[in-house]
Amino acid sequence: MINIVLFGAPGCGKGTQAARLKEHYGIEHVSTGEVIRGHINRGTELGNSMKSYIAQGKLAPDEVVIGMIADYVASHKEVKGCIYDGFPRTTAQAEAFDKIMEENGLSVDLMVDIQVPEEELVKRILLRGKDSGRADDASEEVIRGRLDVYHAQTAVVADFYTKQGKYFSVDGFGTMDEVFDRIVKVIDSLKK
Repeated sequence: MINIVLFGAPGCGKGTQAARLKEHYGIEHVSTGEVIRGHINRGTELGNSMKSYIAQGKLAPDEVVIGMIADYVASHKEVKGCIYDGFPRTTAQAEAFDKIMEENGLSVDLMVDIQVPEEELVKRILLRGKDSGRADDASEEVIRGRLDVYHAQTAVVADFYTKQGKYFSVDGFGTMDEVFDRIVKVIDSLKK
């Protein structure tokens, strides 16, 4: 079993790479962003409460996201492994996640941080916004706000996993295949 936190700023390619890693390793892919957007699209109570946060490029409240992840982990203890895409996003979430995993006899094996220069991130998200229909992908101002939130609140999660010896950085610039190969090389080096 392997549990991977896939990390990086919005637009770095986490979702794309997570889908490929899921296929390659035969493990589950948990995208908190997709779960939240699914709730928004279905008009659930959670989705309605999250709508204003998302539209402003803000992070979802810790207690909501932690609760979703706790439910997921408890009901998926027997899977081959998981890629957590978009979680944890704060140090409080990382600390809670370690407790959740421990309570279920599991642990995070590594964090893979996909590094991409900021101007490239903005370019990628604006391009994605033309197809996605997501309001938070269509405005450069909102995108830069999301990146500011990422740097202020989320990037520090890397320190949490660095202290545990579980942090690995990969260059996210290049083709999808090049980035994928870099990530696989890191994961495979730990599986030996």
